[in-house]
Amino acid sequence: MSGLGELDRPETPRSPGAWDERSRTSLAHGTYGTYGADGASDADTALGAETGAGDGGRPVEGPAPVEEWSPGEGARLRDGAARDGAVGDGAGRDGVVRDGGRKSPSVSAARRSAADPVKGLLHRHRELCERAVDPLEIAAGLEAHGVTDRTAARFRHRDVFSLAEEMYARVPRDRDTPAHPGDDPASRLRGPRTAGVVLALLPGVLCAAAVAGLRLTEGRPRLIVAVVGVLAVSLALGAALRRGPLSAATRTTGTWTCWLVGYAVLGDGLLRTAVGGGPDGLPDGTADGPWPVTVAPVLALALSYAPAAGCARLFTAGARGKLTSSRGLADFSASVRPLLLGTFALYVGALTGLLALTGAVLGEPAGLPQGLSLGALLLLARLLTVHGHAHAPTLVLTAAAAAEAVAPATLFAGRLPGCGFLSAPVEALVTACGPAGVPTAVCGLGALTLLVHACRRLTRASAHATTEPTR
Repeated sequence: MSGLGELDRPETPRSPGAWDERSRTSLAHGTYGTYGADGASDADTALGAETGAGDGGRPVEGPAPVEEWSPGEGARLRDGAARDGAVGDGAGRDGVVRDGGRKSPSVSAARRSAADPVKGLLHRHRELCERAVDPLEIAAGLEAHGVTDRTAARFRHRDVFSLAEEMYARVPRDRDTPAHPGDDPASRLRGPRTAGVVLALLPGVLCAAAVAGLRLTEGRPRLIVAVVGVLAVSLALGAALRRGPLSAATRTTGTWTCWLVGYAVLGDGLLRTAVGGGPDGLPDGTADGPWPVTVAPVLALALSYAPAAGCARLFTAGARGKLTSSRGLADFSASVRPLLLGTFALYVGALTGLLALTGAVLGEPAGLPQGLSLGALLLLARLLTVHGHAHAPTLVLTAAAAAEAVAPATLFAGRLPGCGFLSAPVEALVTACGPAGVPTAVCGLGALTLLVHACRRLTRASAHATTEPTR
């Protein structure tokens, strides 16, 4: 008989000494040093711990804990060999060098991996841990890869944040070399810089100058002022959106945003005149012309870019600050949701004041319903785009722009013989709520849809992972 069965078979010693040749060979090759009392080897134990296999081959959740040495026959023989041998050079009393107390490198590595399950997770997410500037980025990345609080419990942590903190602390970093200032989110969120403040205020200032130019000119000069003003405000807004808290890597909603803003200027007047059989001419930049122009809501929206940037910065900084107080993904979502709603309400309040102010200064209706619905829609769409969720804003803005385009189109189509039924819904809405009813309904429904979507998406830790530094 040979192999493991021969070693385990009890047998009367064949030599008169305390140890026979088989016992000496067992100690020399470490047989009993690698087998416990239950007959399971260290390699088998480590493999079970690494793969999550329990007793009898049954799978268990997570890495199994490392088994302690049992006081079995193998342990007694190993202890006896240690008493007989010299500690320094591994030689026993009879001069035989024994290494039975040592384990093979593969077995030792397996046991260390089972005792430290986070090490394997660090290896799989090494790039994420190395480029992270704080534990929140690791937590966000783990959540994006499907790691939940229940998964973190298998790695002997109570939540994903605790696991991320350990992974962040264990990644070696050169503390003597300071990080680049642009790579630190805290430095980007620590107070607005002068350039950022100027860019945030520039669209509103240029829009106010353009409106003043329209009021002070007539005829062809007014047309030139309008064209120059539109170009200047567009360029300033584009420059402001390329940096700061509202900057985003993807730019897929610019066309629809311009359409919605253009409708806010010309759409209400077009509907009013279309219901009465017009328009009889092109817009001349005034509120009482053949095609009335409304500039108060657009001026308020341009001025509200600075409050929108401030609210976005406040929301981002507050969400990252919840790392210290949140102890789980559900806790993090519950603490970020009031912050999102609070910053949204703050922007709506600021926009309400600006609409009232511009309406009073220009002597025009403030346009609160359509101005507030449009501003809320644009803010939520931008926040979602900034945090990596651009699909839903693109769909909602596209649908809103299409609905606003269909409204006047149905009025003109209803003038065709036998097609009067096409204009009936829009005419009824305009008669009941005025021309502002169409953009209020369309943008309000879109803003409500994005608000519900933002409460689900922007309250996740993965939405606040830093991908690229702000330019």
